[in-house]
Amino acid sequence: MLRWWKRLRGTSAARAIPDALWQSTLRDFPFLARHGDPSLGTLHALASGFLQHKEFQAAGGLAITDAMGVAIAAQACLPLVGIRGPYRGLAWYADFVGIVVHPGAVLARRETVDDAGVVHQWQEELSGEAMELGPVTLSWADVAEAGQTAADGYNVVIHEFVHKIDMRDGMPDGCPPLPAGFMGATSVRLAREAWRGRLQASYDDFCDKLSLAQRFGGAPVWLDPYAAVSIDEFFAVASEAYFVNPASFARDFAPLVAMFDAWWGAFTPAA
Repeated sequence: MLRWWKRLRGTSAARAIPDALWQSTLRDFPFLARHGDPSLGTLHALASGFLQHKEFQAAGGLAITDAMGVAIAAQACLPLVGIRGPYRGLAWYADFVGIVVHPGAVLARRETVDDAGVVHQWQEELSGEAMELGPVTLSWADVAEAGQTAADGYNVVIHEFVHKIDMRDGMPDGCPPLPAGFMGATSVRLAREAWRGRLQASYDDFCDKLSLAQRFGGAPVWLDPYAAVSIDEFFAVASEAYFVNPASFARDFAPLVAMFDAWWGAFTPAA
């Protein structure tokens, strides 16, 4: 960890990310630079505050530099710039402090019990994971390649932090905490019903297209097939694609664009 970040941690006054470091980050991750002032200024301030209040832990012998921390912070804060909802800014991430960064993918042990009482154990390779009320785990190899994988709509940082936003009202279910009045709804309940209905329709359509592609040689899907795992994973995968490759997202998921624009707010991606 370099000098600037050491000075930042533990201080009470916010310190902005140095301009040279910020500009380098924008060059390395062009999808961030797609947006102009004042949105980029807001992102800069949010990322600076994020670094001040979050704690990074390196795993597997990795050494976290200032550049790595800023890269993660900027991508994590991208969804916060114009988000609508009961929280504002970094308050969306107030339920956790730690971010664990591994050099590459992590093998996580999984265990489940089936209806017959049989215990099944396996290992799952993860590029990231967000725990409810707990830390976020990231693969630096995936983070570092985010500038290139944006073409595929892939971004592990945004994915995991969208899960964190989704979890602010409990377990992830694909529907973040919506305010009354969202898209004209007169109550939170009606807002959630409208959200769920539109997201579920797009999720079902995606799963049908993925099945046709995999089983019957249909047209390949552009979005990461992992989106078919569950409705909450679909929300996270769709959201990362919305931020890093908005043109392709709008082409394949037109029914979601207006709802995502309304939710993510002022930081509407440009085509």
